Amino acid sequence: MMKIINFKWLFLIVIFGACLRFSNLALMPPSLNWDEVSHGYNAYSILKTTKDEWGQFLPLANFRAYGDYPLPLNLYLTIPFEIIFGLNQVAIRLPHALLGTLSIISIYFLAFGLTKNKKISLFASFLASIDPWLLFPSRAVFQSNLSVFLLTTAFALFFNREKNRFFLLLTFLLLGLSLFSYHTTRILTPILLVAISIIYFKSLTIKLKTNKKYLITSIILILLFSGSLPFILLNPAARARSNVVFLIDQGAINTIENLRASSRSPFKSLLYNKVTYFSVNFAKNYINYFSPNFLFLKGGTQYQFSVPNNGVLYLVESPFFYLGIVFLLIKSIKNKDYRFILLWLILSPIPAAITQDSNAVIRSTTMLPIPQILVALGFYEILKKFPKYETAATITFTLLLALSLENYLNVYVNDYRTNYSWAWQYGYKEVVDYTESNYSKYDEIITTKAYGEPHEFFLFFLRYDPSKFQTDPNKIAFYQSNWYWVDHFDRFWFVNDWQVKDLITESKHKIDCSTKKCLVITTPNNAPVGFVKINEVKFLDGKTAFEMYRN
Repeated sequence: MMKIINFKWLFLIVIFGACLRFSNLALMPPSLNWDEVSHGYNAYSILKTTKDEWGQFLPLANFRAYGDYPLPLNLYLTIPFEIIFGLNQVAIRLPHALLGTLSIISIYFLAFGLTKNKKISLFASFLASIDPWLLFPSRAVFQSNLSVFLLTTAFALFFNREKNRFFLLLTFLLLGLSLFSYHTTRILTPILLVAISIIYFKSLTIKLKTNKKYLITSIILILLFSGSLPFILLNPAARARSNVVFLIDQGAINTIENLRASSRSPFKSLLYNKVTYFSVNFAKNYINYFSPNFLFLKGGTQYQFSVPNNGVLYLVESPFFYLGIVFLLIKSIKNKDYRFILLWLILSPIPAAITQDSNAVIRSTTMLPIPQILVALGFYEILKKFPKYETAATITFTLLLALSLENYLNVYVNDYRTNYSWAWQYGYKEVVDYTESNYSKYDEIITTKAYGEPHEFFLFFLRYDPSKFQTDPNKIAFYQSNWYWVDHFDRFWFVNDWQVKDLITESKHKIDCSTKKCLVITTPNNAPVGFVKINEVKFLDGKTAFEMYRN
């Protein structure tokens, strides 16, 4: 009976979490950003032609995108949804809302496999359903949604491996797939695999030795994925993104040289070098991911990844999070599973800490779902000391969490959507809709690059034939400054904002509007001489995003 009751509660938690994730997906966040349309259109291109937009056949290690080389697993996950629902906002966000919902279930079984306590497990899953760190990304296209699900499910299976002989094999399979989900897991997953082999060496050796088929299958899975890792990492495309975001870049080198030049110390070479620069900045970044400022007060610094001035966890969770770390340390002394979770917690901020951005919400999702488990652990370990107050304390804490969620949703749905629509490149859909309706009226359609990569929005919202785009003889695409640019396809031109008035592209092509009908879509008051304003698109806060002009 108790087991049925627990699963009823889990069912209700999952339904509640699903409602938070699936409702109004097309409207919140307020628009698709350039990464979302890139993932969506490249999935569509593979579906229609077996090639991405650049003509690469079924990309496996990475796909090119804009030159940031995202990992490909999300593309293939998106394709079935595009088959069913077509190429649109909801179709490409649905798999991520689904992953976010399924992660709630995985977190329950991970917490139960660790603690063997159903109350802690239910509470951890409830926190996973409402915490901004899991809720916000699962409403948009973020590769981290896939990596969080794969890691969580893999270790949920691992901690419950005695219940089914295939769970361990599935653990290895999911960990292998995580190498193709997000850049951070290419760093963390191999380290966690080493940690597993060390901490559980004896028990795993016995299990594998007693079943030859099991042993052979495990070896094949491990070799299949870990064996491919060196080739992936040696691929320049796979390293392209890390070269841009890594702590030691050309800007860092310039800073080191300037510090040396301005220093009078005889030890300036020892004080200012790559090792010291990296060590100091890595330590600062790493510590920040455990700070109250990041976790409970201010959150991330990138408006596209979290609600500004809101922690990634709720403030009411803060005392139990840090108490949970204390209890984790105590329990890890005697228990291997807690020891592994402790090691996961210690290692998980590393992929984010070695990059330039501090408080990077998405890169630090490798820490999930440990914070939810720690809060639940801290809360119930305290309650064990005061059993008479368990019901009252649980109800009070749940109500405080509900109030925190209500406040967060109010900010997210109203203030954030209105005041930060620009961060989501709002307005491109409206621009494309207008140009589609008026396509036949103009010979050339010129759009500013002020807010990102407009060509991708045109491809996506026009549902442009991928084979036509790939073979367009008039397409102007080129590689420059570690980025892939598109200046022209069909009758569409894409121009730097400061070159709009001169009608000159980055690739030095002069657009002739002297004898042709031209539509110019640009930022406010930035039209070529002689053009007449005919329309405009506003951000949701009322400020003008685009103005449209004709000659």
